[in-house]
Amino acid sequence: MIADHVRLADAGMVRVLGVLDAAAVRRWAVTCVDALEASREEIDRINVYPVADGDTGTNLLHTMRAALEALVRTDITDAGTAVAALARGALAGARGNSGVILSQVLRGLAEEWAGATAAGGEGIRKALVRADALATAAVAEPAPGTILTVLHAAAVAARECDGDDLAEVVVASSKAAADALAETPRQLSALAKAGVVDAGGRGLVVLLDALAEVVTGERVERALGPHRLPRLAEDLHTEREGGSTEFEYEVMYLLDGGDERRTTTLRAELAALGDCVSVVSDGTPDGAGLWTVHVHCNDVGAAIEAGVEAGRPHRITVVRFADQIEAAPKRFVRDRAVVAIVDGEGIAELFRSEGAVVVTVPPAQPLDTADLLAAISGSRAAHVVLLPNSMHFNVVVDEACAQATQAGQDVVAVPTASAVQGLAALAVHDPARRPGDDVVAMAEAAAATRRGELLIAQREALTWVGRCQPGDVLGMVDGEVVLIEPASAVTSAACQLADRMLAAGGELVTAVLGAGAPDGVAEALAEHLRHTRPEVELAAYPGGQLDAVLLLGVE
Repeated sequence: MIADHVRLADAGMVRVLGVLDAAAVRRWAVTCVDALEASREEIDRINVYPVADGDTGTNLLHTMRAALEALVRTDITDAGTAVAALARGALAGARGNSGVILSQVLRGLAEEWAGATAAGGEGIRKALVRADALATAAVAEPAPGTILTVLHAAAVAARECDGDDLAEVVVASSKAAADALAETPRQLSALAKAGVVDAGGRGLVVLLDALAEVVTGERVERALGPHRLPRLAEDLHTEREGGSTEFEYEVMYLLDGGDERRTTTLRAELAALGDCVSVVSDGTPDGAGLWTVHVHCNDVGAAIEAGVEAGRPHRITVVRFADQIEAAPKRFVRDRAVVAIVDGEGIAELFRSEGAVVVTVPPAQPLDTADLLAAISGSRAAHVVLLPNSMHFNVVVDEACAQATQAGQDVVAVPTASAVQGLAALAVHDPARRPGDDVVAMAEAAAATRRGELLIAQREALTWVGRCQPGDVLGMVDGEVVLIEPASAVTSAACQLADRMLAAGGELVTAVLGAGAPDGVAEALAEHLRHTRPEVELAAYPGGQLDAVLLLGVE
């Protein structure tokens, strides 16, 4: 006897699900991982937007594996619990922009299926619509022709599907997603130039096809589409983003089969032919992987022949500069932008209110180079000032700046070791100044701001001022412990820390309250300064950061 949630198809006696229960959700997650594993290399190869770093398939697979691992570790009772576990695992293990968006898709399912034993066609419909809204909200400046476009098409198809039959809704959504994917090269010039569809969108189609396979019992086979699409005239024009006006063409290609010796020779030969040369490896040990090659030159044939001698060039693109063509899509829509890395929604809102693009990184989690590059590129500014607001992100920040600069953006990181230094730098930011002068002014403002913080000790340790125990309040100035107080003395510690920082002078104290700050600490600090240093101004803000109870800046 067949269970109520399973019916037999008329043709071929294929088992078709009428609803998705916990077991079906698990089968879907396993199928997703298997399908992404099979298509990972292909998806990586077509990854050209927003940064051609060749890792979208890898990021999606890593994120989906994290989701599946969380599901396996969870005591599952129903479909709602199962998708909630997937969403939590994906969020914790999200890698890259595509991984973040995948986590939001799963979150949409979790929110709509909360408490549900199983979900049918109506459940999928509501979940995709919710996922569409969440994923779009997660991107500062959504662009057409990306994974968001493909997800939106799937949500619209689900919403407009007649009836609540699960199979019909799922199949309609996956087909609409595949159709939208095929259109992405016509919506995004970078894809048209490379002759590929969007990598993130392709990954989403893989996931939706996996769902269709679980529901219908029939495997969906889809090709990535033509690798060489006919290019429109506007795709063969570009705006010069750097280099001499002496050179009329931009030549780009991928190179297989190269090595460090031959690519070093290639780099030198291209430098003799033109400027804006970059020959960048994907990081494979011994340089035996994929290389991205870029040069501005006049002798196109010689640039390609040099690549043939170094390896196997493919996905070759030659575009001519057309600086005065108004119809050509503009990469940069503004001259200046500030990108800030923050922890805490309150701090993020402070930076947003001052016009900065924000990248939020929870404490104890690594900063992803792809996320930072996406924020820099997504600002669509010719000149970008980056505020790290931490000393822990130096390697990623340097890599992101180098890659963005190679891609044509002028990116400079101002050394801010705390959000209070970042706020001080942002306060003097003036887009009317020359970029170089503005960076100097911001760096000087950051350097002139002494930084302090109150932290809660996590373990016993020996500091410059004595031994601390777990739970003690640590007062730090410029990274050094200067006081230790018991857990109950946060307010007193805040006042003592301010006094120490003001001993060298100062006119303005900025206090950013963490999520663990006790009630009344800002008021107590204001009252203390009013009596001890009436000439000092205090500005206090809710920051919501999880690591520091309080951040202090003195200017």
